[in-house]
Amino acid sequence: MRWLRFTKDQHTSFGVVHDEGRVQKALGDPFNGYQLEPLFYDIADVKIELPFQAKTFYCAGMNYSSHIKAVAKRTGTKPELPKQADIGYRANNALIATGEEVVMPADSKVIQYEGELVVVIGRKAKNLSPSEALSCVLGYTIGNDVSERNWQKSDRTFWRSKNTDTFKPMGPWIETEFDLSKAKTRVRVNGELSTEFDTGEMIFDVPTFISKMTQYLTLWPGDMIWMGTDGSSPNLKHNDQVDVEITGLGVLSNRFVMAN
Repeated sequence: MRWLRFTKDQHTSFGVVHDEGRVQKALGDPFNGYQLEPLFYDIADVKIELPFQAKTFYCAGMNYSSHIKAVAKRTGTKPELPKQADIGYRANNALIATGEEVVMPADSKVIQYEGELVVVIGRKAKNLSPSEALSCVLGYTIGNDVSERNWQKSDRTFWRSKNTDTFKPMGPWIETEFDLSKAKTRVRVNGELSTEFDTGEMIFDVPTFISKMTQYLTLWPGDMIWMGTDGSSPNLKHNDQVDVEITGLGVLSNRFVMAN
């Protein structure tokens, strides 16, 4: 099932996307229960919103080996793969929907994309084993972890390099039936393929992260986990269009603009 959150006639609601390019309106939501209404809209006639209002925004950094090696080469350091599944956080203020603009602050210099798989938690979870971990997952969507690399190196924390307003595009929807083993992540800049990798080739997989996390904290419906990225990004400039595609999840599209 493909859950879309959309606005039509100034009213925002959830709906289910059908193959023929229509969305069926729902009363309620996929987290707390719903009922489908006999109301259908063409997707082209609605505004696509963030797929859900996230509660806690977790992120798995440095979770693909090629990305770690690329970063090490760029910084002149020795690549070191993580020894355990450590999690971090990002800020909800940075989230925007597909089709919305990423605004690069006037004093930013090195802006790059990171196409990521996003895991959406659908039920309360605590102390799950790896074999139980996926039982709390509602579905998956796409994220673009935009970063300002100079700030990432100079600041003591990631407060602005990762969390500046508009730096976290996500969408377009939540897909509940997703085959990670067959998925590829492709990122295009202005229509040209820039990065491609097997989405599932993570150092630590989704069940490992969920199991580890739930030994220490409770996951709640509406929490999400961004799973990291592979490869490297070019430096983005004003008016660049970045499209992140993951097999089976659609395309997350955003234009990058420089603030006045």
